[in-house]
Amino acid sequence: MAAVFPNASTTGPISGLARALLQAGRLSTAQMEALHKKASGDQTPFIAALLDSGHLDARALALFCAETFGYPQLDLSVLNLSTLPEKAIDAKLMESHSVLPLAKRGNKIYVALSDPTNIQALDQIKFQTELMVEPIIVEHPVLVKQIQKLVKSTEQSLSEMVGDEQEINFVEEDTASVADATADIDDAPVVRFLQKILTDAINQGASDLHFEPFEKFYRIRFRVDGVLRDMAQPPLSIKEKLASRIKVISKLDISEKRVPQDGRMRLVVSKTRAIDFRVSTLPTLFGEKIVMRILDPSQAQMGIDALGYDPDQKAILMDAIQRPYGMVLVTGPTGSGKTVSLYTCLNILNQPGINISTAEDPAEINLPGVNQVNINDRAGLTFPVALKAFLRQDPDIIMVGEIRDLETADISIKAAQTGHMVFSTLHTNDAPSTLTRLMNMGVPAFNIASSVILITAQRLARRLCSCKQPITIQDEALAEAGFTEDDMDGSWLPYKAVGCERCNGTGYKGRVGIYQIMPITEEIERIILAHGTALEIEAQAKREGVKTLRQSGLMKVKQGLTSLEEVLGCTNI
Repeated sequence: MAAVFPNASTTGPISGLARALLQAGRLSTAQMEALHKKASGDQTPFIAALLDSGHLDARALALFCAETFGYPQLDLSVLNLSTLPEKAIDAKLMESHSVLPLAKRGNKIYVALSDPTNIQALDQIKFQTELMVEPIIVEHPVLVKQIQKLVKSTEQSLSEMVGDEQEINFVEEDTASVADATADIDDAPVVRFLQKILTDAINQGASDLHFEPFEKFYRIRFRVDGVLRDMAQPPLSIKEKLASRIKVISKLDISEKRVPQDGRMRLVVSKTRAIDFRVSTLPTLFGEKIVMRILDPSQAQMGIDALGYDPDQKAILMDAIQRPYGMVLVTGPTGSGKTVSLYTCLNILNQPGINISTAEDPAEINLPGVNQVNINDRAGLTFPVALKAFLRQDPDIIMVGEIRDLETADISIKAAQTGHMVFSTLHTNDAPSTLTRLMNMGVPAFNIASSVILITAQRLARRLCSCKQPITIQDEALAEAGFTEDDMDGSWLPYKAVGCERCNGTGYKGRVGIYQIMPITEEIERIILAHGTALEIEAQAKREGVKTLRQSGLMKVKQGLTSLEEVLGCTNI
């Protein structure tokens, strides 16, 4: 409880600890005014100026505060830092107000401080922790020393993770505004650590970064070649600063931690290369989980040969996309490379005489020369609205990020029927089931048969590293996987993953596409018009020589590009 002192003309504007000392006769008015002036000029707390003056030593001041304000006193020098509640109070608050959390019991938090009249600090702690604050008086120099030691241990831990590498020269968009917004959260070790993490992710070819807070630890994982790997466990105490840093760069609201947010940031790695990151935040029990998707424009520039199409599949696809009108659909689960395949096709068709418009949610890769539109459902810019607008924009080629409903499907098909080339995606298991999915949506069979010209289903399998080694597999196991007797002629050997320094011990480096390319022939059109099932369409496609996803994957095994285990794991018979 705070002591109440009678008003006195000698006190003037002096309040708090200064007023208490003045009323107790421990210092004169002249001394107090001089100390206030010095503290203001040096921009230091009054208590620091008081102790520096020598008018009162730290032990005597702590005893005075404890007796005057009725708070318990503690010798902080005997306290073990490892027993303190981690991240109970923000490090910035600890440093700026010289406060240290000691323990949490029920709905109370016990806080060490040297100035019990610092009401602003107590209010901020109460607001931040949503707990009742119980002050405990400690000596100011010992308190400052312990706070510095705690902060330094965190910085040292981060520095060890970053290593001795030089400062990373990332250039952020709108640098001035970012600098202004981060003025109160900028922390050099955290900034360097984030730069190191982003650089490592780019260098390792990661597709996603996961920043995950838990009760006892903080974890950072990369998704490399489709598999999540633990990369770092920084101190739990940096989770707020790291989240704030990412959110500010991504132009998100750092004060909003109760609902998910989506943003985007760009880092310029060099004069010729910029990497975009799509950022998603999610409130969890122990803080905000942040997932960053790396959107590298160079992926769309790799060329169709790098994607893993067999020569006959590539010829069929190239013939389809060069047609003046029709619809090409790419299907597969999330993370199967549909976007890269579509962008590669668009990049091939992106010529000065062609008008290309895309509607995406959101646009993942920036393609110069292509008119890209971000869907904004909240503002009313839906896929159907964007498509209707495209048809008034004299388009040659239209790309729809995903067909989600009947209205989007209907407009897309009508666009394909009226002289436009339309590309889009669907989430189905294989090419034949895509046609029945459209019928189940309510699209008339005649419209499907007259507009869809090609469907490609795909998966991504991890590519074997150069450290791979041949392995002998029994014929029975090969036959069960789908190999024919002609395939098992002994002219080839499957390979297994081994692991080396280049592939970080996984045995895999990069990924290769597995495709099912199904052109819509006259026979398949007849089955569609007769409302045939996916099994009937699949049987006809098989008669016409269309490989299933499993058969395409087994070809990659024969070529030594991937392992049999990998193909079995990502394809269905």
